[in-house]
Amino acid sequence: MTSTLVRRHRPRPSSSWTRDAHARTRDWAEIQERMLVPLYEAVYERLDVGAETHLLGLGCGSGLALLMAAARGATVCGVDTDEPRLDLARERLTAPRAPGGHGAPGGHGAPGGHGAPGRSARLGPGGPESPCVQEAAANAAFTVVTAFEPLSALDAEGSGAAVSAAASTLAAAAARTERGGAVVLAGWGPPERCATSGVLRVGARLADPMYSPGERREEPTPARWRLCGRDDLEELAARAGLRPDGSGRVACPFGYADMDSAVRGLLSTGLFDAAERATDPTQVRKEITEALHPHRRADGTVWMPNVFRYLICRV
Repeated sequence: MTSTLVRRHRPRPSSSWTRDAHARTRDWAEIQERMLVPLYEAVYERLDVGAETHLLGLGCGSGLALLMAAARGATVCGVDTDEPRLDLARERLTAPRAPGGHGAPGGHGAPGGHGAPGRSARLGPGGPESPCVQEAAANAAFTVVTAFEPLSALDAEGSGAAVSAAASTLAAAAARTERGGAVVLAGWGPPERCATSGVLRVGARLADPMYSPGERREEPTPARWRLCGRDDLEELAARAGLRPDGSGRVACPFGYADMDSAVRGLLSTGLFDAAERATDPTQVRKEITEALHPHRRADGTVWMPNVFRYLICRV
């Protein structure tokens, strides 16, 4: 999944990508994003997120994590560099609630179908320097900052450039957080505990022809999955000047109704974009499908157990 901190994309030369972008944004919101709900719930429960919480979501995507925090009574603010996902977040967090407490139509609310409880949410493009963040912090410092999407997507080659940029982003967010406030980072657990890691390696392998060691680029490299090291979260926290204050592991199985949903959900993460440019979308779909076959159950559903890790830091 693309990083909450540094999302690096190049425009596709193919017009088919433009046509597919909206569909993939919907696939993310309707299929893939909910796979991390156990992570969101575990963090919110541990931090006792509620009416006294002023939360900033970095890389808020289509807003499900923010919606869940708002449902607990938190005041929320979110930023993201992906405009289509941000548009969906606005739909979710600003739609009026229907009688009976349900949110916007179309199935884009929190699990169970309930929308946010009427509190205003500030949303905007970019990062901690976004005007919406400055406005929110001017009223009250944040008490919780979340960077939920897996750190392993930070950099296509695992180089230090993206990590440095991520650390700067976190430091900027921490500067708007009250003393003692929490900053939460997340990453994939050990690869042997993450069944999806084998599928994601397909994208990394197919993308390899696009990159050569030491190559200089004027354009940013796109996100590409890599293994998350044991101490990656702690290293990033240290570079951002944050103090670790506890961590945890959460089971986040990826479950899909059928093979087509699984492929669409995984493609929506953006982690196969480089592979599609290096080969072609048909080839990528074919190889993802082959990699998913061991995880297909007798009833046609696809099930992959995964473990995610989170690190809580203090400002």
